[in-house]
Amino acid sequence: MSLAAHLARQQQRLESLVTLLEQEREALCAGRVDGQHLNELAAGKQALFDELDHLESQRRSAQHKLGYAEGLPGAEAAARDAGCLDGWLAMRDLAERARLLNAQNGELITTRLNHNQRTLNFLHEAAGKALYGPDGQAKRRGLAGIASQA
Repeated sequence: MSLAAHLARQQQRLESLVTLLEQEREALCAGRVDGQHLNELAAGKQALFDELDHLESQRRSAQHKLGYAEGLPGAEAAARDAGCLDGWLAMRDLAERARLLNAQNGELITTRLNHNQRTLNFLHEAAGKALYGPDGQAKRRGLAGIASQA
């Protein structure tokens, strides 16, 4: 397979990954999160990550076997010599977009987890407090110090 065809294949997989990451962002921003949908997206992302890792490993191996330096300078030189530098640069840009989307989604997940943890802590604290006194009457203080009487 030519380098141009290989890069096109990687770019196609990256486009699929960006689409999944955008869908994940939309799902995370929704008022009500659909856990099953997020699990399906995560499985799709993992499959694409695995495939992209394999394709990148193949590309690096071919780059090394052809005598190009390792890393970005060697990859760019190989793409230039193969006449597909534009494809290489487009693929790198798309990979950076996927990286940023993935990082943003991670921040959204962290924010949701922190919110959920605060809610659970509040509920746990509220459940631990006696709502009624020994006389069976509601205590004057409501949950978290909020008065329960008008």
